[in-house]
Amino acid sequence: MNLMARIRNQPDSCLFFYLVLVYNDKGMKRIINLIKSKKFRLAVLIAVFFLFFVFLGFFAPINHGSEKIIKIEKGWGSGEVGQKLKDEQLIKSKWLFVFFVWVRGYNEHLQAGEYSLNPKMDLFKIGKMISMGEVAPNYVKITIPEGWANKQIEEKLISSGILEQGSGLPKEEEGYLFPDTYYFERNSSIDVVVKKMSDNFIKRISEGISKDLLIDSSMKLPDAVIMASILEKEVKSDEDRAIASGIFWKRIENNYPLQSCATIAYVLGKDKKQYSYEDTRVKSSYNTYINVGLPPTPINNPGLSAIKAALNPKYTDYNFFLSAPDGTTIFSKTLDEHNANKAKYLK
Repeated sequence: MNLMARIRNQPDSCLFFYLVLVYNDKGMKRIINLIKSKKFRLAVLIAVFFLFFVFLGFFAPINHGSEKIIKIEKGWGSGEVGQKLKDEQLIKSKWLFVFFVWVRGYNEHLQAGEYSLNPKMDLFKIGKMISMGEVAPNYVKITIPEGWANKQIEEKLISSGILEQGSGLPKEEEGYLFPDTYYFERNSSIDVVVKKMSDNFIKRISEGISKDLLIDSSMKLPDAVIMASILEKEVKSDEDRAIASGIFWKRIENNYPLQSCATIAYVLGKDKKQYSYEDTRVKSSYNTYINVGLPPTPINNPGLSAIKAALNPKYTDYNFFLSAPDGTTIFSKTLDEHNANKAKYLK
């Protein structure tokens, strides 16, 4: 069979390579001879060993530094976890971590929590621990809901074995112990608990509220936190909180009492469907029925949504509101409308 016939008989996918082999026969022979040579094989062997040890070096532990408690947030992917570990100087390469957990199938099983990790651990061990959820054994997971007062947090921490019986959170920290999920070591000190929760407050405020809003808002942050603690207990939805915030700030501007039932609940230490006239006359600096302006300090620890509403109120024609038994906020423009709504919804 002549050359052209042989070419015509080649499949399309192989035609190019066949032509290269035919017309570069001498070149291919040189390549084959080179591959067979001892020098080439030695060079390849050295290159393989070099790349292997470089690759292995990235997997190896860093070996300097102390043990750390690392928090992996819920919803984080392998990239975010890898970046956190790299930032904490526990691994050498974020992308190698991403590659490793993908190859091992760990990327879909990375679990949130606080892990006790140290630089002596290699990437393999760290990746496996996080995928298996091997959180620090002496740590307790605890969730603090939005709007909890210090006393409620204390009781939860004590019952969980985090604080000793009789421990008390500082009153001056109320409002700044951010509601969130935490991992605390058993028998922690008050200082450790307060620092972790207050540091989280600063972190969440800096991440969740724009600097422009903090600067442009006519309210200072401490006043906004006090207002937010009231809104947290009074109103459920974000939209309604903004409207209620506008009503409360207008009352302060007009030198009119806030008349917040949340502050009465705080003073009495219990919630009621409706408070009596006598309840609203209880002498306390936190009673916003008999005192004008904000209470002296926050009445609980509000979440980010309530703080945003306090800093960014929505001003409307409404002047009054109440919460129906199902949690719906009923707004009204006049006192007569408000009294009619009270008769209708708070029987």
